[in-house]
Amino acid sequence: MVKLGLYFKADLENVTDVRPADEDYEWHFKVKCNSCNEIHDNWVGVNRQASNDISGSRGTANYVMRCSFCKRESSAQFEPKPSKPYTIENSGKFAEMAVIECRGLEFVDFEPRVGFVAKGAESDTFFDDIDLTDGDWADYDEKAGLPVGISEIKAEFRRV
Repeated sequence: MVKLGLYFKADLENVTDVRPADEDYEWHFKVKCNSCNEIHDNWVGVNRQASNDISGSRGTANYVMRCSFCKRESSAQFEPKPSKPYTIENSGKFAEMAVIECRGLEFVDFEPRVGFVAKGAESDTFFDDIDLTDGDWADYDEKAGLPVGISEIKAEFRRV
């Protein structure tokens, strides 16, 4: 078992508290099987509200997979604490967003997609349904009279 911290980095322009909109967000990861070390081609969706049965066990996990190469079953479970928002103070630096307990697999990449929210740094204007699929987002904060944006998005996993 390994606990992986998902660390997020972006350049924020006049926004703060970037995070998934709710606990029902579908996180998208690339996964590597720890048995055969194969990195699977497809992105997998993991929902922290999901509960999937683990074969031969009474336990459940947010994500359960059987490796298409070695046929081993693996699982991943988000820690129960909520996701941490990415703040303007962290802009340009990696900061932990979530922790995931992995058994038999590791996540090796994260792709943020639609469903993020943020808050205007100067006005507290709420921006919802932010789509980070293209790697950046831009809008305008009417209250503050300032452009807002998220760019240069990167993610990495660290053992915690």
